Amino acid sequence: MKTLVIDVGTSGLRSALVHDNGSVSDLHYEAFTPSTPASGMVEFDAAALYDAVKRVSLKTIGTNTVDAVGITNQRASTIVWDSTTGQPISPAIGWQDLRTIGECIMARIEHGLAFAPNQSATKLSWILKNAAAQHDASTLRFGTVDSWLVWKLTNGATHVTDHTNAAVTGLTLPSGAQWNDSVLSVLGIPHDILPTIVPSSGHCGIATDLPGNPPITALAGDQQASLIGQGCITPGLAKITFGTGGMLDVFTGATAPSQANRNTHGTFPIVAFSDTHAVNYGTEAIMLSAGTNIEWLRDDMGLITSAEESHDIASQVPTTDGAVYVPALLGLGTPAWDYGARGAFFGITRGTTRAHLVRAVLEGVAHRGVDLIESAEADTGLSITDVRIDGGMSRNATFVQALADASQRPIRVSTMTEATTLGAGFLAGTAAGQWSHLSEACSTLTWAATVHPLGNPGVSRQQWSEAVSRSRSWIPDLSALDF
Repeated sequence: MKTLVIDVGTSGLRSALVHDNGSVSDLHYEAFTPSTPASGMVEFDAAALYDAVKRVSLKTIGTNTVDAVGITNQRASTIVWDSTTGQPISPAIGWQDLRTIGECIMARIEHGLAFAPNQSATKLSWILKNAAAQHDASTLRFGTVDSWLVWKLTNGATHVTDHTNAAVTGLTLPSGAQWNDSVLSVLGIPHDILPTIVPSSGHCGIATDLPGNPPITALAGDQQASLIGQGCITPGLAKITFGTGGMLDVFTGATAPSQANRNTHGTFPIVAFSDTHAVNYGTEAIMLSAGTNIEWLRDDMGLITSAEESHDIASQVPTTDGAVYVPALLGLGTPAWDYGARGAFFGITRGTTRAHLVRAVLEGVAHRGVDLIESAEADTGLSITDVRIDGGMSRNATFVQALADASQRPIRVSTMTEATTLGAGFLAGTAAGQWSHLSEACSTLTWAATVHPLGNPGVSRQQWSEAVSRSRSWIPDLSALDF
């Protein structure tokens, strides 16, 4: 059997075939970057997004027969369209968009509701208030990227989302199993505009806009798909995706969270995945900037000429010689959630070289990875002894060794840089009968490497904590923001 996976990220999209043995073939990619019409605004053309998705999907399908379709996507990006025309009523608002910070603050003050600006809730409310006046409200539909793609692939026959995507909108009960009527009332969102919530793994529509009319059998947010694509389907198994930012997700099991707000140590409950039998949960920790720091070294500082060179330069020295870098270019996420923190170097001397600085940046991101691990352990009570990683930085040998040393844990490196594709394929293929159970699909996984700690890190965790504390509250007004 062959499963087509459509994988839509923040800056590009891909399609590929996932085979019975877990291999991936016929991968096609197309860049699709959002626009920033003003500071803090992030938008994209949802109609153009679907056109690009269909282009790459047709290239992947070619002469193949596809048995199922799985979709994984950037989460919480918000699209509203008219069901009679099938066209968006405004630009889609990307998950990174910050235009509704004021609305988030007022919702907390006036109603005691904790929304984050990256969630869909206030974005949807904003679109309805600012772009829906000329449209018949009864024909409007809201969806995250998965909902929009399913609507288009089924030629308007199916309006759904899955538990993983629904639960990060800010519009559901803590379980993610149903919409929260009290939140909808406060935000002025009609229930009829919302998609039906369906299992992540299960039949949810027929892709009549693709050759052969294959069934759509999986939907999943990108981080959850990566969790499954790295085999983390038993409690305590965790993955970290080191992309532009960094996301740790740990599988916790079938017990639903009692609340959807941030936990004590800065993590958030999530739906890990669901099927027709059960909803499974996890906990997520967030690093606001990971690969961004390497881009900064390359594009702005000129200390390296390519991302790959960061390994070559850093490996010229065995340690940072006391230099410490806090990667807080956009503030700090888990556990501190300090938007006013800023990136900082400490311990620089006359003898500090380019190699020391580059190595300090890689080690700083590694230490932030350990912050995520320790926070997730504290909030879940689980011991995370098996850490699996993907994302662009997972291909940097110096960084991976630094992560192993700082965490004092073995690190498994995913064979696929983007494990999201595999995870969506496993969910879809299992629902379609390609594998008898999700564990059978995950048993096909292989690893590019397993990297063990070689000794104590050059910078101790105590030194690291001191450096982080000194980087905090650099911009007090931003540090005062709490979502």
